Amino acid sequence: ILEKTRKVFRIRNSTIREMMAEALGTFILMVFGLSSVAQVVLGKGNNGQYLSINLAFGIGTTLGVYAAGGVSGAHLNAAITITQCVLGNISWTTLTAYIIGQFLGSFMAAATVFAVYYDAIYDYTQGNLTVSGPTATAMIFSTYPAPNVSLQGAFFTEFTATVLLILGVLVIHDEKNNAAIKGAQPMLTGMLVLGIGLGMGLNTGYAINPSRDLPPRIFTAIAGWGTAVFTADHSWWWVPVTAPILGCLFGVFIYKLCIDFHNHPGHETEHEKEQADMETS
Repeated sequence: ILEKTRKVFRIRNSTIREMMAEALGTFILMVFGLSSVAQVVLGKGNNGQYLSINLAFGIGTTLGVYAAGGVSGAHLNAAITITQCVLGNISWTTLTAYIIGQFLGSFMAAATVFAVYYDAIYDYTQGNLTVSGPTATAMIFSTYPAPNVSLQGAFFTEFTATVLLILGVLVIHDEKNNAAIKGAQPMLTGMLVLGIGLGMGLNTGYAINPSRDLPPRIFTAIAGWGTAVFTADHSWWWVPVTAPILGCLFGVFIYKLCIDFHNHPGHETEHEKEQADMETS
């Protein structure tokens, strides 16, 4: 009984540790990203442009992965966590812990950026916190589609962008293929996010992550923007939650179909290479 109790405590402590790592990694990612959007919006284009937002999200991703990678693997994205659970790589308990950590980190990041830019937000809006209009500020915290994009087009954009995200993550980390060295993986993941933002950010602001979009949206609903954050743009809020999950699952399927199913495990490939060298000799 004592040994079973110790085992339960070890598992519980490990799960809490991973949850806190996901929280910190997501917090770092989101503070960098959201504060860059706040600076561009509130500075009216005088303190940064669209490129600076992309760079900040890339840098935030890199640092977040460095922070959490050694403990939890640094998912920092509920879509990736759900996909890993569907594939059987993590348990339902771990899934729950990771998503709680990600949502906690993202929510606290939104609150932190709101506190940092509180005076600037109220000066910019004159105290009228809105989702749309000339002094809209809700987009600082969550994504909203461009006015000329249909809901279907926005969904497809988020789906496609997340397919590219998970394909890039798999390419960077797949040791059976041509994985990058471990020390470079966080930096390359940040460059991947930067590339997606540079190429696919126009339509929706490239949420590509339910943990990036939903917790700050909940924060804005509480902090003064109201329920409009959920009803605006034909109740857009569900798209950056569901499209990334479906995109992640489809991206894994594509990678397995095109690459993974044809690859041998790394040690088998090495063994075959040694056999071939011996035969040649």
